[in-house]
Amino acid sequence: MDTKNTDLLDARARAGGVPEHEDPDPEVPAKARPPRRYPAAYKAKILAEYDLLDKAGKGALLRRERLYSSLISEWRKQRDRGALEALGKPSGRPTADPRDRELEQLRAENAKLTDELGKARRVIEVQGKLSALLDDLATNSAPDHKGRGETR
Repeated sequence: MDTKNTDLLDARARAGGVPEHEDPDPEVPAKARPPRRYPAAYKAKILAEYDLLDKAGKGALLRRERLYSSLISEWRKQRDRGALEALGKPSGRPTADPRDRELEQLRAENAKLTDELGKARRVIEVQGKLSALLDDLATNSAPDHKGRGETR
């Protein structure tokens, strides 16, 4: 490598693009990685830090975090939209929809009636078995009229 390219790599490494001690990996990954996802706390931290920096510092931050300035713009829009939505919401408990309340009452009543119906069916079943048992006992223990009245 000639000195011109070495100087260029050294300058790039000092700016935060490529570490001095390692060359970039020329291998292409077999499978493309999915887009990065950023948590809201990370976005807020980066936005706060970005707003405090001068132009050179902003560029260094973007390189260090491997971000694009378009992401910063989009995150600002998201932050502002979220702040406006939060300010537009009424404070306190959300009002309950009367239909939801009625639906919940009807579901509870339905569950209660289903339980009662199950109990009633079991009672009817037991009463039917008891009636059959009593009929069976009554027919088996009925006095034999032929055998009692006659004496031989």
